[in-house]
Amino acid sequence: MLPYILRRLGYGVLILLGVNLLTFVLFFTVNTPDDMARLAIGGQRISTEAIEQWKAQQGYNKPLFINQDQPGVKALQDTIFYERSVPLLRFDFGFSDSGHDIGQEIKSRMGPSLALALPTFILGLAVSVAFALFLVFFKHTRIDFYGVVLCVVLLSISGLFYIIAGQWLFAKVLGWVPYSGWTSGLDTTRFLILPVLIGIISRVGGESRFYRSLFLEEASKDYIRTARAKGLSEYHVLFKHLLRNALLPILTGTVTAIPLLFMGSLIAESFFGIPGLGSYTIEAINAQDLSIVRAMVFLGSVLYIVGLILADISYTLVDPRVRFE
Repeated sequence: MLPYILRRLGYGVLILLGVNLLTFVLFFTVNTPDDMARLAIGGQRISTEAIEQWKAQQGYNKPLFINQDQPGVKALQDTIFYERSVPLLRFDFGFSDSGHDIGQEIKSRMGPSLALALPTFILGLAVSVAFALFLVFFKHTRIDFYGVVLCVVLLSISGLFYIIAGQWLFAKVLGWVPYSGWTSGLDTTRFLILPVLIGIISRVGGESRFYRSLFLEEASKDYIRTARAKGLSEYHVLFKHLLRNALLPILTGTVTAIPLLFMGSLIAESFFGIPGLGSYTIEAINAQDLSIVRAMVFLGSVLYIVGLILADISYTLVDPRVRFE
């Protein structure tokens, strides 16, 4: 197993290098340091001296990739790409263009993101799997038919509609929860109830339909028919045999969702005023802050690679037949 993990980590490093380079190129294809200076200072009618001064303060007055004014290796080191992107490989996120410590911001904002994403993820997965098993239990009946119709309706509706409708109904009309906001301590719960509920409802349709198809395919296999022929109850067949053998594809989607837990939800955090990593990323994009954008993309890539490796390892725990080569 160790050689396999080391090989995957080696591939992961190459992926991170590619993501780092691609993010840098795409950002400076759309924006130039002059555009970033105008946005940071404010306004379009800014003197050239002010722009050059801002670029010198932020380190954007250097060439992007190759500095022909420097000899030898310094021609590559004294560039924007080397100074801004290479430190990421040792998890040195540096400072934003506004002068804030990005690493400290990530630490402080990771808590609110996890507070929203973790219950949404766990409860959403439990509800989706349970509802899919419920439909399989009543397969080929009206309950199954109308359940599938409900899933199709739920997955056809935009997530923005759930947010707007939820805020209007539960916050404005009924007044059960606040529109948006954030606080510390136990009072955080009342700000999380609505976004967590909306997150579960918005995903249950698509996931339940997928899990139902997965369970129905598994239910047609010989070992399920053998279990029923032995006289086992349908409950025992579904939960002791079918669910256990259908865990591999569920694990794939579950473990690879790790980046979402830490990175937060871009839309939900923005609408509900939650100061997490998702809203942090949106603010950085609006401000055209390359330092924050590249840090968040890099962190998301690292978490995704870790999630894939954990998914592979979890396969061996669920199915002993899986072996690493």
